[in-house]
Amino acid sequence: MDSNVKGKVCITGASGFLASWLVKRLLLAGYHVIGTVRDPGNERKLGHLWRLEGAEERLRLVRADLMEEGSFDDAIMGCHGVFHTASPVLKPCSDPKARIIAEILEPAVEGTLNVLRSCQKNPTLRRVVLTSSSSTVRVRDDFDPHVPLDESYWSSIELCERLQIWYALSKTLSEKAAWKFCEENGIDLVTVLPSFAIGPSLPPDLCFTASDVLGLLKGETLQFMWHGRMGYVHVDDIALCHILVYEHEAAQGRYLCNSTVMDNNQLASFLSSRYAWLPNIPKGFEQLNRPWYDFDTSKLKSLGFKFKSIHEMFDDCVASLVDQGYLSSTI
Repeated sequence: MDSNVKGKVCITGASGFLASWLVKRLLLAGYHVIGTVRDPGNERKLGHLWRLEGAEERLRLVRADLMEEGSFDDAIMGCHGVFHTASPVLKPCSDPKARIIAEILEPAVEGTLNVLRSCQKNPTLRRVVLTSSSSTVRVRDDFDPHVPLDESYWSSIELCERLQIWYALSKTLSEKAAWKFCEENGIDLVTVLPSFAIGPSLPPDLCFTASDVLGLLKGETLQFMWHGRMGYVHVDDIALCHILVYEHEAAQGRYLCNSTVMDNNQLASFLSSRYAWLPNIPKGFEQLNRPWYDFDTSKLKSLGFKFKSIHEMFDDCVASLVDQGYLSSTI
């Protein structure tokens, strides 16, 4: 399709793990992409974006900051769609509680509202797609384990606070704030709720998610052990899902984006069997008392979406880590 037909879209936090894939897919689809970043002159952090096919002709990177109201105005003005993927970045802080509020919760909520206020000023805007998380659904203690969780569920704010699950709390609060703002201001909002993203990292520096996976493949199980049970999805599928719900006229509301849910020991069994050549691959995990759950992704599948398998997402991930020098291809 001609790029002029596809139109112009904005992606916040364009250099991130998921956002980089979204930029790649949007450029391949023929869109003009405006990406917001904290420092447009950072060649090391942004070089991978400029090497994407179509970047020279249809990519522009501009500065914006989640905590600066109005800083997204110029990037968003004239765009037909906005993909809000940017998330707060943690910084050192001596007071843990102050750090949680100042570095996670406030930026998540206020940053989202700042982006949406800029969207409100744009008369050409058609739809906003917000990257939320499956953690906005599954942190509950009152669901029936025999009934898969769907988009009608919301995580318990009280339980998130009590268990100090700050990521889930920030995502839940920011998504709820987004829905309230968009309903009050007539903005067409769709949210995507991905589970744990697995796949190749386009940026040269690994984000927390990719670093946790690398640690797991090297035998460091601490980050994963706490989960007990987790949903997994290919990072490319998350990007494709964002584009599908943006383009599909009938798309509305929330969309769970998950390929499979596995207990930790199921994951360890799969990994140790498929990647036996990795010397420290975990053979098992300490058993934890975590609630059993599954996700119902029929809403997304009803739009024609098909997920990559657990084999594909980890094969692509391992190959990428080997290519980037994070893993050795030989024992």
